[in-house]
Amino acid sequence: MKCLISYSNKEYNKRRRGCLTFDKQTPSILISSLETVQSQETVSGYARLVSADYIRSLSFLRFILPKDRNSGKSRATYLYNNSRHKYSYLLRKLAIFLVLVLTSFASNASNCTGRFPNPVTDVCWECLFPITIGDIALVSGSQPDTDNPSNPICSCPNPFPRIGIAAGFWEPVRLVDVTKRPFCFVNLGGMDIDPGLDLGIGKSPSDNGNDDAVWHVHWYVYPLLYWLNLITDFACLEQSGFDIAYVTELDPLWLDDELSFLINPEAVLFANPIAQAACAADCVASTSHLPMDSLFWCAGCQGGMYPLNGKVQAHVSSIQSSLLATEKMAYKLHRELLLWGTSGEEALCQPYPMPVIKKSQYRSQLINPVPTTGSGGCVPFGKTTTLYESGKEVPVIGEDFGYLIWRKRNCCVL
Repeated sequence: MKCLISYSNKEYNKRRRGCLTFDKQTPSILISSLETVQSQETVSGYARLVSADYIRSLSFLRFILPKDRNSGKSRATYLYNNSRHKYSYLLRKLAIFLVLVLTSFASNASNCTGRFPNPVTDVCWECLFPITIGDIALVSGSQPDTDNPSNPICSCPNPFPRIGIAAGFWEPVRLVDVTKRPFCFVNLGGMDIDPGLDLGIGKSPSDNGNDDAVWHVHWYVYPLLYWLNLITDFACLEQSGFDIAYVTELDPLWLDDELSFLINPEAVLFANPIAQAACAADCVASTSHLPMDSLFWCAGCQGGMYPLNGKVQAHVSSIQSSLLATEKMAYKLHRELLLWGTSGEEALCQPYPMPVIKKSQYRSQLINPVPTTGSGGCVPFGKTTTLYESGKEVPVIGEDFGYLIWRKRNCCVL
């Protein structure tokens, strides 16, 4: 063991060595028991007496001192001669170590985290139901369903005249990242891309003391039923491969209220207490059954849809806030005609343009960091998150979220 600090005992007129060591068994370094010595006593021009109480106050040191020959008790004086630079060197090492530890925790907190969803175990396959023919349920489900065509027989003139059966089902079609870190792809295993662009960083209420939050969203094409070949009539399914369809970091409208006003000028009509109070009815409806499509400016219990960007004015919880960003993103894509209507009798032959979102045709399922499965795995847009959000946010390693979007599909099956 290397002695770093020396001491002397004047009573015996001898010079001994005391040793400064680290206790590897505990994160802190403790002081061994010492007797109080008189602070007026001097040993040499380089020595200064230090009381045992003072030494004990240095909770990051441990002195192993030999005992007095007669009394068996320790008496120590602190020498600054040859050991001064060693003591300073040790403190510098300790400071560097603490800085590295704290920096590692801070970097972990801001690192991109996530994982690849397992299409077998992470997907709530009960959300596929009910499956209907006309308005008759072939396979019932635990989740509420939208209205289906009353006539089980359908006919379509395009792309060629045909007669078929009016079928209805729910399909998983989109995967969504919701993150405060730009270019953090949560559902791609937490892949972090640095394009070298100085773009806006998201924030949570703890960052600025307010009750608002800012999220970035990545929208993936994810036609899972088509990949797994679970439904044989491909004419009813979206036939495409996996793709990153939309990245909000490259959208100048996403973090700018004034620019987003270009695609949602009607927001001024609903920026009043009366219109926002109506969202309480949408919250009750979406929690008990399905959201009210007539209240298109409301996102149920999550808040208001406008403005159609990544800013959430009322952050209650991270699940609620990130889900609201997801729902606003879906509405934004409808407004930009990148998403179309797929439910109802008018969608039997083909999807149709829908600039105002029909909230009831969507369900969301939390899939990252902790997937929700079972009968309550997917929920309608606007349903309260209080019923399932407990334990779904993991500090440091699970503060970014991934959602699977289910869409109602009515189709004329040949």
